[in-house]
Amino acid sequence: MEEFEQLNIFDITLPKFRIDKPIRLIELFAGIGSQAMALRDLGADFEHHRVVEFDKFAIASYNAIHGTDFPAIDITKISGADLGITSTDKYCYLMTYSFPCQDLSVAGKQKGMAQGSGTRSGLLWEVERLLNEVKNLPQVLIMENVPQVHSQINMNDFQKWIEFLESKGYSNHWKDLNAKDYGVKQNRQRCFMVSILGNWHFKFPCKIPLKIKTTDYLIESEEKKHYIKNEKANKFISDIGKQKMIFQDVIVVKTREMRIAENNMCGTLTTDSCTSSSHNGSYGIIEGDRIRLFTANECWRLMGFSDIDFQKAEKVNSNSQLYKQAGNSIVKDVLIRIFRQLIA
Repeated sequence: MEEFEQLNIFDITLPKFRIDKPIRLIELFAGIGSQAMALRDLGADFEHHRVVEFDKFAIASYNAIHGTDFPAIDITKISGADLGITSTDKYCYLMTYSFPCQDLSVAGKQKGMAQGSGTRSGLLWEVERLLNEVKNLPQVLIMENVPQVHSQINMNDFQKWIEFLESKGYSNHWKDLNAKDYGVKQNRQRCFMVSILGNWHFKFPCKIPLKIKTTDYLIESEEKKHYIKNEKANKFISDIGKQKMIFQDVIVVKTREMRIAENNMCGTLTTDSCTSSSHNGSYGIIEGDRIRLFTANECWRLMGFSDIDFQKAEKVNSNSQLYKQAGNSIVKDVLIRIFRQLIA
């Protein structure tokens, strides 16, 4: 489906929403907390109010990064009352829900997100249950998922979700945003929906020029496990040399196909991208006469995450989990731009 911003014809006449109270952040499907990272780096006045994350490894990274002590918890085991939404006159409750994409994405099996389907992506409807159970609704909701969330096969369910939110009083604004348009050298397109309680205008952030180079993400690596040594890779390197190709930046390679990535841009990092244990990663770089995969730290950098946050997570998780957490997360720079549109 072609990317566009969902607009009500009367939207431009509506007042622009601004958060002018301290934020109580509720993160459903929190992962490592990229939403909290974005608010922190933006200097927003917020607190980690509730965090719901089932993966014990992800919550370990979350706690290490944010200095919290949240347990791993199953969203199906909590109630609306557990969200603790009170004093909405004093606080803005901002609830994020980046529900599982495995059954929507091209990389997955596209089982869908229908209500009652039992799929991982169908956990979206647990959010519906919670919103029906709470006495006070969060003032702002932010959804993030793969663009396939509104593909032809999923559009009926996506529209059903929007209609539910409208019935609860939310004005909903959604658009596909690409990380490469917000200062990160990764071709990662995701659908974001901002839902605001009441009738409000919201405009998604404008694109910015991409100025960063691949070299800005790289860390010198001498670990042999990061280098690809096989006949296919050797032939590719040889062919590059014969063509005497000149690049101003490091050459980014699609390692499965052994070809130069389009526009020399890193593609979408997924949960198995760049996994050094299998040498089956999607993207690598040419260093001299060798091809190597991105390290876990470099993958985190490609998500906009700081080395400080990576080092905190590295203390509590394995390399394979760190790769997975990068692929599962949300590019921080995109979130910062969205939050800037909301915060006074």
